[in-house]
Amino acid sequence: MKIEILPSLLAADFGHLADEILRAQSSGAQALHLDVMDAHFVPNLSFGPDVVALAKKVAPSFYRNVHLMMSRPDLYLETFAQAGAQTIQLHLEADCDLHTELRRIREMGLKNAIVINPETPVEKLLPYLDEIDEVLVMTVHPGYGGQKFIEECMPKVRFLRDRKRDLDIMVDGGINFETAKTALEYGANQLVAGSYLFKQSDMKKAVDEIVAYAREMHNA
Repeated sequence: MKIEILPSLLAADFGHLADEILRAQSSGAQALHLDVMDAHFVPNLSFGPDVVALAKKVAPSFYRNVHLMMSRPDLYLETFAQAGAQTIQLHLEADCDLHTELRRIREMGLKNAIVINPETPVEKLLPYLDEIDEVLVMTVHPGYGGQKFIEECMPKVRFLRDRKRDLDIMVDGGINFETAKTALEYGANQLVAGSYLFKQSDMKKAVDEIVAYAREMHNA
């Protein structure tokens, strides 16, 4: 299973956004994670499709993973696809028909994913496992960066890995070197890290350390 690290642009210096995107790309991370918040589904407002378009313009080869924390993401799928999203992640808790919207995302030639919040039972994902490319298990309550990792969410990762060995399972929230190790041990293979990576003077070193641990663990 391929290990992927995704710096979360929410934690970047917005006064130097283009430079921060390039710094994330130069770190050796596999993709850029873009958190879109509507101030309704979550208590925060982040950015919209223009920032996705900026990422595509500045670093066209850097994969763009777009997480829609929105009550009605179905109204904006085409907009984000046109802006340059390559994976679009939808919350299980959103107010739309997920079967329909997951299919629409694939019909646009993109990858799809479902996100579940910490309080959502993992069993609710079972009807969708054959329709998705990846799952994102939130390890904080979505809305703000810099929160503490909720380790109690980890059994969800193990549950999913046991049921679908080849599924890409992502975790997001409170990820640093130590919590990344925990997530990897439970079976996650995609790690979103915001504050931890963007505060590093040498982001590449931080990314390399996580990847090295993952390789060591799998070779053990």
